[in-house]
Amino acid sequence: MFPLLCFGQYTDIPDENFEKALIALLYDNVIDGKVLTSKIDKIKSLQVNEKNISDLTGIEAFSALTELNCSGNQLTNLDLSNNTALYDLNCYYNQITALDVSKNAALNNLNCGQNQLTSLDVSQNIALGYLYCSDNQLTSLDVSQNTVLNNLICGQNQLISLDVSNNTALGNLYCSDNNQLKSLDVSNNTALISLGCKSNQLTILDVSNNTTLRELYCQNNQLTNLDLSHNNALNNLYCNNNQLTSLDLSHNNALYDLKCNDNKFDCKALKAKYDLQNE
Repeated sequence: MFPLLCFGQYTDIPDENFEKALIALLYDNVIDGKVLTSKIDKIKSLQVNEKNISDLTGIEAFSALTELNCSGNQLTNLDLSNNTALYDLNCYYNQITALDVSKNAALNNLNCGQNQLTSLDVSQNIALGYLYCSDNQLTSLDVSQNTVLNNLICGQNQLISLDVSNNTALGNLYCSDNNQLKSLDVSNNTALISLGCKSNQLTILDVSNNTTLRELYCQNNQLTNLDLSHNNALNNLYCNNNQLTSLDLSHNNALYDLKCNDNKFDCKALKAKYDLQNE
């Protein structure tokens, strides 16, 4: 890492591609490894995605920044400790191995998917409403302090457990693919509209309290029973490739998209019974 150096009115920008991006945005005019600090210290939104940037040194001087999109670059680290006003961060699709957002208390939207994170601490981000951290190497994720969280997308990690009991505002939860969840308690998530938990190791899934649920994707698990009698709003149901012996859809009159093949009952006969289109 190059340190941030301020020579009078200038901020050091060692990455040439970062400086080129600033020139394209008219915040700089010549590639010389520095930028006039007064040109950047009041900027609130910075879009430098897909610019082949490997080092964002200099971002510290963007002290008023509320929105940063640096996705699709070659970043391995990202220091945002001075960007305390940051509200929206998109650093998706980089090579970041560690991300410290403890100083970003105002953060509401965080997209850090498709990186190489093994841990993620969001305990200080109590304003967080949207968290996308899929396609990393997370083995655990603590969202107990994120009580206003509305969207949580954490699929394609290595999670063995996920506690969302404190996230009562949660409307969308996707914890599918490559995780290793053996249980998932969503009884407190009564605002849940969409739940994706496919390709885990679930043997039980209780959605009786989720009466507003419209989409349920629980395929590729080991479910033996699925009670949907309280889910009258359900539109989409994918429960294929489980071990279900039966499925009662008599209470699900709003259902129009169903995949139930590869269970221990005749899916086509079930669809015919409830007048749903066959696969």
